[in-house]
Amino acid sequence: MRTEDVLAAIATGLWRWDNASGTVSLDSVAARLLGLPAEPVTLPEVAVRSRFHPVDWNEINGIVTLAVAEDTLAEARLRIMDEDGRVLRTVRSRSKPLENRGTDGRVDYELIGTIQEIAEPQPGTTAAHTPITGDWRRSREAFLLDAGRALAEARSTAEVLRVAASLSMPGFSPDGLAVFGMAGDRLSIIGHHGHDPGDDGPFAQMRLDTDYPAAEVVRTGRAIYLPSPEEYKRRFPATWPLAQRFDRVSWAFLPLIVAGRTLGAWMAAFKHPVTFSPDERSVLTTVARMLAQALQRAGVAESERELTTGLQRSMMPQLGPDIPGMTIAARYVPTGGGLQVGGDWYDMIPLPSGRFALVIGDVQGHDVRAAGLMGQLRIAVRAYASEGHRPDAVLSRASRFLAGLCSSQERDRSRGQGVEDPDPFEDADFQSPRFATCLYVECDPETGVLEVARAGHPDPAVRMTDGTVLMRPTAGGLPLGIVPDTDYPTTRFVLEPGETMMLCTDGLIETGGHDLDTGWARLRAILESEAHDGEDLEKLADLLVQAVHGPSSHHTTGPLADRREDDIAVVLLCREGADRGCGAPVSHPARPARRTMLTVAQAEPERIAGARHQVRELLHDWADADQVDSAVLMVSEMVTNVLVHTDGDAALVAEAVGELGARRLRVEVADASDELPHKRHPGEMASSGRGVLLMEMLADDWGVDPRGEGKSIWFELYERAEAAPAEDEARR
Repeated sequence: MRTEDVLAAIATGLWRWDNASGTVSLDSVAARLLGLPAEPVTLPEVAVRSRFHPVDWNEINGIVTLAVAEDTLAEARLRIMDEDGRVLRTVRSRSKPLENRGTDGRVDYELIGTIQEIAEPQPGTTAAHTPITGDWRRSREAFLLDAGRALAEARSTAEVLRVAASLSMPGFSPDGLAVFGMAGDRLSIIGHHGHDPGDDGPFAQMRLDTDYPAAEVVRTGRAIYLPSPEEYKRRFPATWPLAQRFDRVSWAFLPLIVAGRTLGAWMAAFKHPVTFSPDERSVLTTVARMLAQALQRAGVAESERELTTGLQRSMMPQLGPDIPGMTIAARYVPTGGGLQVGGDWYDMIPLPSGRFALVIGDVQGHDVRAAGLMGQLRIAVRAYASEGHRPDAVLSRASRFLAGLCSSQERDRSRGQGVEDPDPFEDADFQSPRFATCLYVECDPETGVLEVARAGHPDPAVRMTDGTVLMRPTAGGLPLGIVPDTDYPTTRFVLEPGETMMLCTDGLIETGGHDLDTGWARLRAILESEAHDGEDLEKLADLLVQAVHGPSSHHTTGPLADRREDDIAVVLLCREGADRGCGAPVSHPARPARRTMLTVAQAEPERIAGARHQVRELLHDWADADQVDSAVLMVSEMVTNVLVHTDGDAALVAEAVGELGARRLRVEVADASDELPHKRHPGEMASSGRGVLLMEMLADDWGVDPRGEGKSIWFELYERAEAAPAEDEARR
């Protein structure tokens, strides 16, 4: 009996689909099953396509692609439609795709197979029936969407493996997973799930030429499906004992392929039998592709993080040895996106004089070039400081160094860096001039004297012994690198025992939609929230960073647009005392004095505003706001008089002592002139001459103390919760 007669007897037709010519050849049985006259015919692809349900026809391409990739049969269930769109019957197609490569290198496929009608179960029977479309297919599509989204969001290899282990495949979820990689000529286990610790021992470092499914998948790039233990034992008898002890009954080993390159293999093992139908193989293949891409992305991201973290750590210094009487803590947090590198830095430099210097700075930008310039600038600053230069000289030389470095790079770019045809698409910003802000503090650990030079950087803040936090206004110049020859005046003040100074970059202040004012208010709340001793200085540094980048930072955003892309560097310096720690209250009951000092030079009248701000900050918790305004007004008048009526500088000292609600404020302004102030009687239109009158009206007490060289004008205010009506009436 001929083969054609046997197929006709069992109602099985033959078809041949030629992708190159776009034709489909049918025998008489296949033509009848498709609703055509029962005779052999060759039709255009579009004519045959009209006989299939549109959803089922769209499935064929995916099934054929899967069969080609796995070198297996293409199996599909198809619904046959009549001209009115009604379903006539359901057929099953089994075909073998053959690859035909043309002379022009084009790859086409030819499918040769069978088509057979499937008997539909009668109503009321319990015959098993799997719909072609419906709940299973919708569940599969929903599963693949969820799996793709979850794998795309995974940021590390560990996260990818956790997502893969949590995938619940529709109808056939595996209970054991393993991901194999390659290390030279051996398999490596990247991760596994559903196994006990140590179970991966026999499979680790397995040679690729071993008779093991994962090794064969890596060698060939083709999936292996083992629906039963018998099939596993028949195909891989050498390694069957390794798999037998896990009591699984079905296995799927799929290649992890990205851009045509096999990265490893993925194993899904089942405790229940799985036939690995075309739909199930399609789901597994799609998950394997997504898993391979997710692992590659995670590997690249981890390599970049490792590289950039190592680069940044190599550029960031380690804090030096312990300094008697001083405690130092520092933090650096790179930007939250991109390569995790930036231009912020800090440094601690031992000086030839026995002192040490603290440096904090910020190079413009958050890219690799900013990090490179930061490293070069940090080395230059360290070299200048180690030579024994004063703070102003260190910053002047650093500014000249950075300006020269950027100008040389600009010249190289204009010349094409020795290339005749430089890349016109080269990032111009990468070679553009950059500047840097910097704060340089020379510290004497014995006396607590600090000499500060500032180049466009935020001022330091000091937490006083009673918990009050003040910004210390310091003289400054332009950021480094803008003008090669720039002067940087030096400001000197004393860090008293128990006080803590904070240096930071603008990322700590302005991140989260804050400007300088609201950002300082947020940081001051953290610094004043509780006392911190020397052992808690590290904790305080963490609290400052968490206030900006921690979970609660999203609830304390400022009035501007929220942004978290800036780097953060912060350095804390605490001077310890015999009876007090770093900012901790003293042991005796009396509240420590709150004191601030600054000098306003003749050439810097703009610092009068800083003096007013300093006094207002000193009295930020004063009970009577009107008294604060009075103190600020008198300070402004006293300092202005020194600059206008003398040739010297004004030295201001403000001190508040006593318990909250009953404090005494004393402010002194000293100058080098011997001329004493006297009361005048200015007219209504006069613009001066009211200084003494203001002191008499606003101060609780005031006076002038002659000194050996010059004089000191002072006033005192006594804190009160409510203004006395009689006194207010008398003053009016």
